[in-house]
Amino acid sequence: MTTQTQQTGSQAVERASALLGVIVESGAPRTFTSLVDELGMAKSTTSRLLSALERARLVHRDRAGAFRPGALFSLHAARPSALHDLSELARPTMEHLSELSGETVVLAVPRGGQVVQIDQVDSRYLLGAVNWVGVDVPAHCTALGKILYAYDALPRPHGALERRTPHSPVDRAQLDHMLVEVRRRGFAVSLDELELGLAAVAAPVRTVDGVVAAAISVSGPTSRINDFGITALGDLLVTELKGLSALLGHRPARKEGTR
Repeated sequence: MTTQTQQTGSQAVERASALLGVIVESGAPRTFTSLVDELGMAKSTTSRLLSALERARLVHRDRAGAFRPGALFSLHAARPSALHDLSELARPTMEHLSELSGETVVLAVPRGGQVVQIDQVDSRYLLGAVNWVGVDVPAHCTALGKILYAYDALPRPHGALERRTPHSPVDRAQLDHMLVEVRRRGFAVSLDELELGLAAVAAPVRTVDGVVAAAISVSGPTSRINDFGITALGDLLVTELKGLSALLGHRPARKEGTR
């Protein structure tokens, strides 16, 4: 293979990757003209590369002729390994949050109307070091659950709300008010609501189209969380998770905390 052939092949891969990146990160179908205009490639080149991406099921042309992410992305998202991939992507951010706060950091996703905690970085302290992965807890009592409720990643609970402690939000109006506050601040708080002496602060993880796909919390004894500062911890989470969301293709177009 000649050097010129290698360069041509490499250039084609780079151009195809750029096309795919724009389509996946746009969060909405892209027309052929908009792709040509944004990337500045010749129409013939753009058409040829899009056809190759279609054949590979990496892009899909809808009935209107616009381009969307292809079936391979949906198939991958449905695989159990997708959660492992999310954990791998989130790990450096979670470890950094644990290093800064000293507390337990948990990653959770919505599944079947429940909050499923899929990964954890342990606290440096013995007090408060609990393994939450796979533990079933009532979402309305947790900061993670409030995030997923507030951004419609999890359907609102039906029926009576469980009272785990005297501080659990069992009144619908109270919970609704909390969720409004979550959207305003961009983070959620749980103080002595799941268990007396336990506190947590959580923030959302967003994907390409701005949809909240997961949440990450920092939790520990109420006294230590209060000493760190609820607002300071919430702001730290929001800032750190912007970077993680960016890895998932999210490009915020407006103030975080709104949708």
